[in-house]
Amino acid sequence: MPARAMSALLTAVEVRRGHLFPWTPVFLSLGIGLYFTRAAEPPVWALWAFAGAAAVLALAARRLPELWAPVLIALALVAGGAALAGARAHMVAAPKLDHRVYGALEGRVLVLDRSSSDAPRITLDRVWIERVPPGETPRRLRVALHGAGGVTAPPPGARIAMMAHLSPPSAPAEPGGFDFRRHAWFKQIGAVGYANSPAVMLSPPEGGATLLVHRMRMALSEALRARIPGDQGAFAAAILTGDRSAMSRDTIQALRDSNLAHLLAISGLHMGLLTGVIFAALRFALALWPRLALRLPVKKIAAAGALAVGAVYLALSGGNVATERAFIMVAAVLGAVMADRRALTLRAVALAALIVLVLTPESLTQAGFQMSFAATTALIAVFAALRDRPEGGWRPPRWAQGVLAVVISSAVAGAATAPFGAAHFNQVSQFGLLANLASVPLMGLLVMPAAVAAACLAPFGLAGLGLEPMRWGIAWILCVAERVAGLDGAVWPVPAPGPAVLPLIALGALWVMLWSGRARALGLLPILAAFALWSAAQRPALLIAESGGLMGAMGPEGRALSKPSGEGFVALSWLENDGDRADQATAFARPGLTGARGEQEAMVAGQRVTLITGRGWAERIAPACARGWVVVPQYVDDPPAGCRIFERAALARTGALALFPGADGPRLVTARTLAGARLWAQ
Repeated sequence: MPARAMSALLTAVEVRRGHLFPWTPVFLSLGIGLYFTRAAEPPVWALWAFAGAAAVLALAARRLPELWAPVLIALALVAGGAALAGARAHMVAAPKLDHRVYGALEGRVLVLDRSSSDAPRITLDRVWIERVPPGETPRRLRVALHGAGGVTAPPPGARIAMMAHLSPPSAPAEPGGFDFRRHAWFKQIGAVGYANSPAVMLSPPEGGATLLVHRMRMALSEALRARIPGDQGAFAAAILTGDRSAMSRDTIQALRDSNLAHLLAISGLHMGLLTGVIFAALRFALALWPRLALRLPVKKIAAAGALAVGAVYLALSGGNVATERAFIMVAAVLGAVMADRRALTLRAVALAALIVLVLTPESLTQAGFQMSFAATTALIAVFAALRDRPEGGWRPPRWAQGVLAVVISSAVAGAATAPFGAAHFNQVSQFGLLANLASVPLMGLLVMPAAVAAACLAPFGLAGLGLEPMRWGIAWILCVAERVAGLDGAVWPVPAPGPAVLPLIALGALWVMLWSGRARALGLLPILAAFALWSAAQRPALLIAESGGLMGAMGPEGRALSKPSGEGFVALSWLENDGDRADQATAFARPGLTGARGEQEAMVAGQRVTLITGRGWAERIAPACARGWVVVPQYVDDPPAGCRIFERAALARTGALALFPGADGPRLVTARTLAGARLWAQ
């Protein structure tokens, strides 16, 4: 390309050295995505090659003319992202179980939360497992306490013992589905399970700063629930300490259906509101002292104070990934204030994203990262465009500007996060904008300021003066969630998209927001292509669980399941990915599977598939093989000759199965094929 044309292109895209920074997390993400989308684990020498290439390209960019430097930096970031993600995956490597275990275990309590079945759940480290060699013992494991008496909620730091059923982290429920093994790998969780017997405390909580802070969180959570009973107190504990263990399932579902569940997650909204209230209060208080206000940089002092409070909030909230992202973003904004720079810019967002990706590259694949940065980037881009619009145009009256800002911010944040929320959670809240307009302003104007007031008044025994107004605001939010979730058509179920959909949407949206000039409209093309692919997404005609005990066939009324209960997590995952809000019992009653229970059949592209369960299963295999393929949730040592049989050992190797109709019969896809031979899948 001629130099003049290249110069014009770089000027249009604004990626010279002065304008490249907002693009750095984009190129770094491309490299990270390259690592995670590979079908096989790259060898270690390839990771070193990527790292070396990144270093060489970065050095070359410093020596070559400015014209070519941005291109080399972009390539260096892509190579560096791939190396960074691979290095992180190897750094967190830890033993994991490769078989099921039932027996005694001991461990130190790290985290308390609740499972998807609403049971208390604990994460343990310093683990000992009966009959498991020390070199094969997981570094951490997670156990749900189902009906366990005794110490069902041991304090963090305590060492406990129990009898538990343990298994390796679960593989995807269907080919291409969410891979919990990868999620657990980066958390160093090598086993999951449940306990029905009481847990016994072996030793009291240990010391240590981390565990001490966690116990303070739990104590604060219990104190809040004691002062504010019911779901209102549980909501207060969730937004202040990150402890959602007392939230009822019905309330959580209502918040999800009304698109208000983000209020529970301690993320950018909470961190921004808290530090914003502290910043404004400190600046106002210091300004009341004229001598101090005239001699000291009051604005910078207020920013430093707000940053310190944000750090304390980060510690008390548990320091999860979403909260860490929020704190980094707030730190970037307040740091800009202290450096006399414009605070809310795309460069501040890029800095926060860059820090998060460098520290935890795996967060790129998580819904929290995608949704939080999508909302933040879109809000800054839209309000920057409104701020820079030409003079002379219509401007709202001063009294209406605040109301309009709330409406615009809620609409923009909702639109930016909707595709990611729909892809990850398989639903869109039809009235989410209405619910957010009725609730989010109250979070900023009443709930969070009242929480700050309660914290300031607590040493004087007057915390109730802040907690009571806080309770009023929370009661309103929960009422809005319940009313909106109860409206007809409040939730629009959405089927799971293909793997290319979200990357296309993200790249197209980033092009629109970061590119300058009329060419930014080209970013709409990949977005439209993504939605076209999503609308044409084909769900499997037949799904078979890895256990072999559950089968689901797509029928005229939706997916029909082979049993009304059992393997509920897999069944719910299938239905949600279909965009189906039915429960397992309803799906069992649908047409789609034929035959009696214990020998159910489905037809896919002319091929009969029979699921054989129950007593006498061995004698029924041969007749079923004469009719077509057979699924058996047992180990079959000597299957009939010429029989296509999916028994327990074979399914353990392939993972869950999906069958699609094809021109020459069914097309079979295995979970193992799509997940690839990765570190976490071995």
